[in-house]
Amino acid sequence: MSVQVGALRLSNPIIAASGTFGYGLEFSHLVDLSKLGGFVTKGLSLESIEGAPAPRLCETASGMLNAVGLENVGVREFIKSKLPLLLKYNTPVVANVFGYCLEEYVEVIRCLEDADGVSAYELNISCPNVKKGGMQFGSDPVLVAEVVGAARRAAASRPLWVKLMPLVTDIGSIARAAESAGADCLTVANTYPAMAVDFRTGRSRLGNLTGGLSGPAIKPITLRLVWLARKAVRIPILGLGGIETAEDVLEYMAAGASAVQVGTASFTDPRASETILGHLRGTLSRSKIRSFSEIRDKLHRENS
Repeated sequence: MSVQVGALRLSNPIIAASGTFGYGLEFSHLVDLSKLGGFVTKGLSLESIEGAPAPRLCETASGMLNAVGLENVGVREFIKSKLPLLLKYNTPVVANVFGYCLEEYVEVIRCLEDADGVSAYELNISCPNVKKGGMQFGSDPVLVAEVVGAARRAAASRPLWVKLMPLVTDIGSIARAAESAGADCLTVANTYPAMAVDFRTGRSRLGNLTGGLSGPAIKPITLRLVWLARKAVRIPILGLGGIETAEDVLEYMAAGASAVQVGTASFTDPRASETILGHLRGTLSRSKIRSFSEIRDKLHRENS
């Protein structure tokens, strides 16, 4: 069941995604964290952020909208109060990192470099670059190369994952820019900008006007992005978008993913990641698949 993601060897390909699993500790009484391939913390910024006004979540057809506003305790408080409690779990902890300028990304990583218990970093490059007029880091290959390159230089001791935006003109060029700048792995992809309106009041169903769409509705779109990114780069891809079943996991692997992240399913069932892992073993057995290598990149092999 183990998989290799760059320099990291995971016991299995199921990773709990950032923003849906808290700091891991919130789920520890419900999920055996040591059984997961790993989990990604909610995004960590240089200073604490209160986040968006309520309501922050809104159910949609086959999915969910969220506008949490990147609420978090800040990287220093995470290191002080959260990270020590995670050391007892034999599970890779990946720190999701974000900032509103290049220097903030670098400083968050520098703080984490001095702490024990982090296995890798995942850059959220969907944030607006306040120093360049608010253009999102992840929407332009030049900006992607700048922020990934700076993070790579700061992350001297750990792997660097980069979480890509889904709504870009050419995800292949974005993926190549991240790879060339030093990314060890790509997470494909973040949520899709979307909105929900109450026609009776004319107001958003969220505290913010818009939010990010996730869940089963986005899986076919993201599956294509994984396939396109895999064609563009040699580094590992993590598939993220609408995964609820073992079959979903294997479809992402067939499209080119080395492992997957489970997100919205954890809101429906906090034990979703562990449940999917249990079903994965049975699905492999029934399908007479002996290893993930038999599946991985099958779509590329069949269409080359």
